[in-house]
Amino acid sequence: MTDHDRLLDELRPVSFAIAYRMLGSVSEAEDVVQEAMLRVHQSLDGGEQIASPHAFVATVTTRLAINELHSARVRREHYVGEWLPEPIITEGQDDPAMHAEMADSLSLALLVLLESLSPEQRAVLVLHDVFDYGYAEIAAIVGKSDDNVRQLATRARRHVKLRRPRFQTTRQQREQLARRFFAAAEEGDLAGLEALLAHDVELTGDGGGKVPSIKRSLHGRSRVARTLVDVMPQLARFPGVSLRPIEVNGDPGALLLDGQQRLIGVWALDFAGSQITSISVVVNPDKLTHLGPVGDFRSLMSPREED
Repeated sequence: MTDHDRLLDELRPVSFAIAYRMLGSVSEAEDVVQEAMLRVHQSLDGGEQIASPHAFVATVTTRLAINELHSARVRREHYVGEWLPEPIITEGQDDPAMHAEMADSLSLALLVLLESLSPEQRAVLVLHDVFDYGYAEIAAIVGKSDDNVRQLATRARRHVKLRRPRFQTTRQQREQLARRFFAAAEEGDLAGLEALLAHDVELTGDGGGKVPSIKRSLHGRSRVARTLVDVMPQLARFPGVSLRPIEVNGDPGALLLDGQQRLIGVWALDFAGSQITSISVVVNPDKLTHLGPVGDFRSLMSPREED
């Protein structure tokens, strides 16, 4: 392996960490990373002296992601049903994208919220608040003045804090809440679920029109709890279907597996204090392929539909 190859291997996870938070899509982020690595490689092969490879790749990645985000938003306007980011499994990961102090920036709930920002606001917020880039550095990356960048950051931060207040919750507390939540859901314990859910909890499903899912997000403790109590026993009827607890996007979640241990869904939870504030369920098979073998949810359901 050459020095160039080693450098590219070092920069690739850095590029992905930025691109994924910018785009909320693994496939789109990987396309951006591939193009960013190509540009780094071409610059090195051309004899260019790169003073700071990390700054260089952050600049290239961010600019590519901003361009991609503009076109991605057009596609998402025509998306069938609710759109959720493509989940990633962060359990056991040890790279710049997965450090504990950055876990909050990976949550599906936050990535959905970031969709409401302009691409430039999203870039500034991600680079400054997550990766600790200075405003002057960010100004050079996004091609705006320092003052403009500060204004973008202030507006973006205000928007996020208004819709997603921060609460101190330890990892142990979140794991305990998740265990109690999944146990109550599988047991059909309505009172137990309601005790764990925030009064304005949101349940969102993303089937992308490919498999059955909740058509619109559900809000409210009672409504969400009753829906889960209705849905979970239906899933339990299918032979071998199980939930496997695992860390999803930096927080406790679960994989929904069929009898052959193929993936048919991902559950991601978001927390505030001692309550669960949002539940995201991704069952669109196109958004699961990067995680391993995917089962056929429709064929799993069809025998029951025919009975």
